[in-house]
Amino acid sequence: MPQYLVAIQHPENYDPSLEGEAMIRDIGALNEEMDAAGARFFAGGLESASHAKSLRKQPDGNVSITDGPYLEAKEHIGGFWILQCAGMDEALAWGRKAVVACRVPVEVRAFLRIRPNRKSLSQGDPQ
Repeated sequence: MPQYLVAIQHPENYDPSLEGEAMIRDIGALNEEMDAAGARFFAGGLESASHAKSLRKQPDGNVSITDGPYLEAKEHIGGFWILQCAGMDEALAWGRKAVVACRVPVEVRAFLRIRPNRKSLSQGDPQ
């Protein structure tokens, strides 16, 4: 079954201490609903982007590590679900519920479906 990422988008200055009991309860209920439907493969919250570490390969082959997110953006992924869904329509239905429970925008994306032999998708393998 295809897998989909439902990513919670937090603004740059998001303060998780402002999450009220109702929001925590709504997210818990959504997790239970996803579990009951057999859709939830994994879920997790992330620390704020300011706690991220970015790694980049340098021309000399060394890897540099810097503080902060890789991309400068006004929104960052604050958490996510990996869902197993029959198709994008089902994933979007869960995304709609996530927007309501989390009270912030979410992004829904399908994972690439690559065959176990790792052939390039450009060689005509089905996605």
